[in-house]
Amino acid sequence: MSERATLERIFKRSPNEPEFHQAVTEVFESLQPVFKQHPEYVSAKVFERIAEPERVIMFRVPWVDDKGEVQVNRGFRVQFNSALGPYKGGLRFHKTVNLGVLKFLGFEQILKNSLTGLMMGGGKGGSDFDPHGRSDAEVMRFCQSFMSELWRHIGPETDVPAGDIGVGGREIGYMFGTYKKLTREFNRVLTGKGLSWGGSLVRTEATGYGLLYFVEEMLKAKKETMKGKLVVSSGSGNVSIYAAEKCHQMGAKVVAMSDSNGYIYDKEGIDVKKVQQIKEVERGRIKDYLEYRPKAEYQEGSSGIWSVKCDIALPNAIQNELDGKGAKLLVNGGCIAVAEGANMPSTPEAIKVFLKECVLFGPAKAANAGGVATSGLEMAQNSQFESWSFPEVDSKLKTIMQNIYKNAYAASEKYSDAGNLVDGANIAGFVKVADAMMQQGLV
Repeated sequence: MSERATLERIFKRSPNEPEFHQAVTEVFESLQPVFKQHPEYVSAKVFERIAEPERVIMFRVPWVDDKGEVQVNRGFRVQFNSALGPYKGGLRFHKTVNLGVLKFLGFEQILKNSLTGLMMGGGKGGSDFDPHGRSDAEVMRFCQSFMSELWRHIGPETDVPAGDIGVGGREIGYMFGTYKKLTREFNRVLTGKGLSWGGSLVRTEATGYGLLYFVEEMLKAKKETMKGKLVVSSGSGNVSIYAAEKCHQMGAKVVAMSDSNGYIYDKEGIDVKKVQQIKEVERGRIKDYLEYRPKAEYQEGSSGIWSVKCDIALPNAIQNELDGKGAKLLVNGGCIAVAEGANMPSTPEAIKVFLKECVLFGPAKAANAGGVATSGLEMAQNSQFESWSFPEVDSKLKTIMQNIYKNAYAASEKYSDAGNLVDGANIAGFVKVADAMMQQGLV
């Protein structure tokens, strides 16, 4: 397969979408050994078919703010691939949302969902609406308008959205209420629901907890444990907060966290409950942490967090937050492992640095799959009209993350360099989807 020609065809159909191009290029490069052993994938153009969404839905979202003024946003749903099950992937409400960003996220979601072993296809959606600074009433009106169009295109056996950046329990609740009213059905069409009406225990903690279960497996390869390790966790949202909580439970110490303005450093260990209070209750900024812990330090500029010496780094904020310069700072600071809690937070240059320096590296589609895995478990509970206990869901999550690591490592041994989890995750996720597509015919 001509790498250049194939990528050029894909990119020609999707111009001006740099994040999507980056994700596709990384996966395609990893798959070259697979294509040599399986020419049937090449002749059937399986990769080109996977890289083209089955369906893209784009619509306007008009709503009225608290001043009585009409606002107009744009809504999206990218239904990327349904070879393994209903489309599954989050809804993101953020000012940076555009079609290219959602295609990158949806493409990654195909392989991520494949790795979980659950029956879920890949999709993604959202809007350029930013809920920050908006009242509950404004968020409700926006969500109702958004769902008044999206409901036509989703369903429990068709497409099951979840939350993402800017979409938490509040937003899911408003959208579910609208969906229920329009369809007159109470079903499993959205995950991340409230516990009293179909939600799953551990769902809030799942991505952060799952990330650490994956790190735990990576460290075993070097006969290391989390105990006593210093950790830097970028971001201060859901993933970073619960990753930090699980770090502390495992005996590690998180010393730095950030938001888009800057980062805090607390040599005594971040008080996660205080960060949670600031971000989830007060809806404040990370620098407000100093009001609770005045001996901590705050620095403007979130990228500076990678200068903090640590054993383990967890980029948990947003795509491309960790570049080559940041990667070198981490290596020079003694970092032995990096695992991505956000989606594609490390640039290609950063990944090259980690692989060259033999730093253990857990790519996003494997390391942060805990969130969607627990969404799948929520769907299973809903279909059985059951509610599983916290330990039961947590145990299933841990098993899924352990299996993801084992399968990614096995694929790296078979096709690439043993322990190269970037290649391993891409290959393990792709082969399962590719085989399903081949078996289902040209559809």
